[in-house]
Amino acid sequence: MAFQMSFACRAKSRVALTTLSYTQGSSCAALHAPGFKSVIFTPNVPLPRFVSKLDCLALPGLRDQQIALYSGLINRGKAATFSTSAAASSTFFQPIGGNPFLSNRRTLLSRPGLWALLGAFGLSVVTASLHSSSLLAMTSGASTVDLDSPDTDWKEAKKVLLSATQQQRQAMCRVSGVLHLKSIPIWTPSGQVTEKPLYQVNEALNSKVSLLRGDITRLEVDAVVNAANKTLLGGGGVDGSIHRGAGPLLKKECATLGGCETGQAKITGAYGLPAKHVIHTVGPIAQGGVSQRERDALRSCYRSCLEVGAQNQLRTVAFPCISTGVYGYPPGEAVDVALSVVREYLQEKHAQLDRVVFCVFLKSDEELYQARLPLYFPRAF
Repeated sequence: MAFQMSFACRAKSRVALTTLSYTQGSSCAALHAPGFKSVIFTPNVPLPRFVSKLDCLALPGLRDQQIALYSGLINRGKAATFSTSAAASSTFFQPIGGNPFLSNRRTLLSRPGLWALLGAFGLSVVTASLHSSSLLAMTSGASTVDLDSPDTDWKEAKKVLLSATQQQRQAMCRVSGVLHLKSIPIWTPSGQVTEKPLYQVNEALNSKVSLLRGDITRLEVDAVVNAANKTLLGGGGVDGSIHRGAGPLLKKECATLGGCETGQAKITGAYGLPAKHVIHTVGPIAQGGVSQRERDALRSCYRSCLEVGAQNQLRTVAFPCISTGVYGYPPGEAVDVALSVVREYLQEKHAQLDRVVFCVFLKSDEELYQARLPLYFPRAF
């Protein structure tokens, strides 16, 4: 049974390549280009010079003569677009002046400097791996979105991303090294607990809490929380990291929100991040010390984020440390606020959340959470 997909690559010599055909059960593939007869690729056979290099990324995945789904046909920050099966033989490049070998049009998949060396590895390096059913799922209604351009309509981009499949979002992600939720372990105590727990043991709630030291922009969750400033237009620390990872469209949407007051939360799309949404909250400034006012404001930050998530049917949320950087809130006190609010919320509305991830950047913050988590989420021994 023949399988075709639009490959969207261009030869270094400016030949317009159109489709890659693979016959299941065989060891060959055929590349079709306008004005050429089909070029047959076989393993370990050098390729014709005009297809010696392609300026797109093609990754292999032939396993036991099965075409396995692989998210590697990507261009970071852009949408991977495929033809439907009915149009699989049409070219992605429109010739200039009728010359099939010259084209200045590049697909969203092409990217200078992103070369796949083909000749030395044969078919096993050039076959982009996709189940035909997955291909049809990806092509059905797929749209192209340029997440790097500030001229892109953020509303349209947000609509496309929220309706996309997981594979389509991965193809558009601007962040490398994505961490999937299933790879983030449930928190477990790492040492002897010396203080009396503040809450009763509840294993159902314990299974919803994770602690991770790393980059929050890499998390593939329903929402990451941004410790923002009142303008919501980006800043330093985690705020700057989230805006850089998401790209310019995040700032465009944030500019329409009219800012955010301390203790409140507002939600946007996540654009180039692996998360689906960003929940922005503004923490209190505690440079002169922590009063009840600052405590209440920080509690409101965590509570508001959880409520906004619930209102948008979000099941997984990741929190950074809020207000503990330049805003001056003592990290030890901030940890107690975060854990108490999350524990109380889970007790009230445990069915609304599947996972809360406390994502910290500093080793010292990780140690604070490890020391305090057993008081709020005790284990039965």
